[in-house]
Amino acid sequence: MRFIPISICLILSLVLFVPAPGLAAQRETAVVKAVAHARRAVVNIRTEQIVRRNRSPFGFGDSFFDQFFRELLPPANMPRQSLGSGVIIDAQGHVLTNAHVIAKASKIFVALPDRRDELEARLVGADERLDLAVLQIEKKENWPFLPPARSDDLMLGETVIAIGNPLGLGHSITTGIVSSAARKIELEEGVSSTFIQSDALINPGNSGGPLININGELIGINTAIARQAQGIGFSIPINTAKRVLGELIEYGQIRPAYLGILPGEVGDSYVSKTGGRGVLLVDFLEKSPARKAGLKIADVIQAVNGIEVSNISEFNTQLAAYPPGSKVEFLLQRGLKKVRYHVVLTYLSDARLMAYTRRMFGMAFVAGNSGLQVSSVEKKSSAERAGIEPGDIIVEIAHRKVPDLDSLRHLMAILLGREPLAFLVVRDNRGYLLQLPQD
Repeated sequence: MRFIPISICLILSLVLFVPAPGLAAQRETAVVKAVAHARRAVVNIRTEQIVRRNRSPFGFGDSFFDQFFRELLPPANMPRQSLGSGVIIDAQGHVLTNAHVIAKASKIFVALPDRRDELEARLVGADERLDLAVLQIEKKENWPFLPPARSDDLMLGETVIAIGNPLGLGHSITTGIVSSAARKIELEEGVSSTFIQSDALINPGNSGGPLININGELIGINTAIARQAQGIGFSIPINTAKRVLGELIEYGQIRPAYLGILPGEVGDSYVSKTGGRGVLLVDFLEKSPARKAGLKIADVIQAVNGIEVSNISEFNTQLAAYPPGSKVEFLLQRGLKKVRYHVVLTYLSDARLMAYTRRMFGMAFVAGNSGLQVSSVEKKSSAERAGIEPGDIIVEIAHRKVPDLDSLRHLMAILLGREPLAFLVVRDNRGYLLQLPQD
């Protein structure tokens, strides 16, 4: 018997187990190609928030002594960090992410997958209600990017991929299928939003990262996971983000748009007759784009750009996602037939805002040193009946602070048609809580 040397056996075994050149290519699925196309634009976002905290040098915890020294000693600045993800959307280095990822941040840093150094970024604009924010990488460079695609052609059951960069060390990638292209979720009482729903798992570190389709195209921004439902993820449709990107970049916020109607709730008789709900067009406001487009009093608005609305809150939150200049389609029930109208929204100017507050509440405002100051009160109005006088300060409306006209403008865009509202009025250092309009 002839023995083969061990070294030759090792060489032969290595040759036998070397993968054939074509095997790796065979494993390059559509998902692999999509991730390879998108991955370089996915960034880790690290924020620093300075927390001011009074602390006793004696370490008494929550005792009486600690409370005593907390009042005497200056606060210590304590940095707090948070992590999330984002996606670069243009070569100039604009990063799209969630607003909650960068909330209250004093410093923002981004890390790219192919670079070891962190890069400082600044906040360009954010909208908390839509949970969207745009950052700008400070360093000038030709950045890898993933341009926004479209989300209005999503198919139920199609494959989607959620990518994040939660720790700055590498990517987190999950796949799933679309179960709804427009799932309406109530975020808080009276506030809802529309999401892409899939079973691509999204964890907190992936929040703000991109949702892509099988072609590697940006179709959504990952934003939340339903804690009560296992394996259900939600993403903001990229069409929503595209509508407001220009506003966030140019103005730092989404300017409220003006439709020019007074909405109202439909009655039970309407629901019983039609089997559906909607928002009643009660009246038109000054220089109404809705009236100009052909809408009529007593029309019932049933959908905004294809998204059904069943009450005033849903209607206002849907409409607030459209900036001035947007062309919006409304599905109306007019008598026994359904009709569609397109309306171009305009800007909610100070003049239109004051016209609305005078009509609804009977007063107008100017910006004061400590809040909104009542500038005039209409005769025989709800405000006059409540005892409001010129010079009074309005601190809160519907339990939300209104320090200036811009905050009032954004609040009224959300609360349009909802009544009565709670007004916190201050006069001579005394506060009065009033409900307006009054019957």
